[in-house]
Amino acid sequence: MAAWQHSAMLLSAQDRSSTLSFEFPLSRNAALDRLATFVPKAGRSYAEGRNSDAGPGRHQAVSRLSSALRRRLISEEEVARAVVAAHGSQAAAKFLQELFWRTYWKGWMEQHPAVWRAWRRDCDHRSKDLPAGYDVAVTGRTGIDAFDAWVRELRETGYLHNWARMQFASIWIFTLGLPWELGAAFTFAHLVDADPASNTLSWRWVAGLHTQGKVYLASAERIRLHTGGRFDPQGLATHADVPRETPAPDIVPLRTFDRPDLHAPTLLLLTPEDLSLEMEPMLASLHVRRVVACRRLCSGAADIAAVADGLQRASSHWQAAAAWVDDLEAAAALAASEGCSQIVTGYAPVGPIADALAAHRSSTSMRIAEHCRGWDARAWPHSRKGYFAFAKCIPDLLLAAGITNGDTD
Repeated sequence: MAAWQHSAMLLSAQDRSSTLSFEFPLSRNAALDRLATFVPKAGRSYAEGRNSDAGPGRHQAVSRLSSALRRRLISEEEVARAVVAAHGSQAAAKFLQELFWRTYWKGWMEQHPAVWRAWRRDCDHRSKDLPAGYDVAVTGRTGIDAFDAWVRELRETGYLHNWARMQFASIWIFTLGLPWELGAAFTFAHLVDADPASNTLSWRWVAGLHTQGKVYLASAERIRLHTGGRFDPQGLATHADVPRETPAPDIVPLRTFDRPDLHAPTLLLLTPEDLSLEMEPMLASLHVRRVVACRRLCSGAADIAAVADGLQRASSHWQAAAAWVDDLEAAAALAASEGCSQIVTGYAPVGPIADALAAHRSSTSMRIAEHCRGWDARAWPHSRKGYFAFAKCIPDLLLAAGITNGDTD
């Protein structure tokens, strides 16, 4: 059993129900409402309060758009455009930098896909003989007050403040001495906004593997400060032993893929990688005969809810009947029965869905084409090295997206 599957089994039916009851935007309308609420706070207020973790249900200082952005119920470009229009790119610089981390992680993983494969392989290996202390950690019984509280919040709500995720990962690796791979699997299985690139690479960054020699060591003093004194963790590591790892693989070219034929009869496949394809001007004239989603490409109730919303919108936009099917084989069979010559879907970055699409391509004659958004196509080539080199490109990337204001003209 894979480690992320083992972690998922720790969730009871009650846990999963409570996860969906938390205030996550899992429809496009909910995401737009959340964005409208957050935009006034995206400037100085965000910069000053973004690292404050007030506890479950009290994370109003941050956008809480991650579950929608992960599934592209709303796009990074839409969020950046709204924020810059309200504040200008200088006043909103800190938020924009955080928004672009998501883009950077995906672009970096696209050019280092072996990191994803190695993580999955290592998790499978380690899950066969889980280390001492693992069960204590994932059930929140370590005695480290902050860590145990974050375990409960993660399991009960499916969410952790981004700053808390860094502390959590650091304590897991350096204080508890547990493999980072299993920690990444645990959060990937529980987070409603779990993203293959952001989750895996953030853990590697904390561990000191992304930027050689640079680790993130959790501090009891910082935890007391940023949680308003709610926690006073004892016994945290004061020295970081960077996990041993073979050198990072060489950069590989960005993956080539088939692009949609706009005039060919099409079965549109929606996955949790992109659920607002109807907003893409390049696809406006796509000849869609059916819109489908695959149950096996959804990981949990949050994906199902978000994809159902996407199906409804796409069906209305293209005036095509929508349907759920079990898997990609059933989608290909439906495409053939409808006289479609291609399946079109949003580009699937490195992760489980990309793996499934790749496996299916080798066993079917049905053409699967992908639509890559301009935001990604422009940014990913700059995601080859560290984030701070990438961040220097942000003004140009905003300009290329047509996001301008008085201080960027």
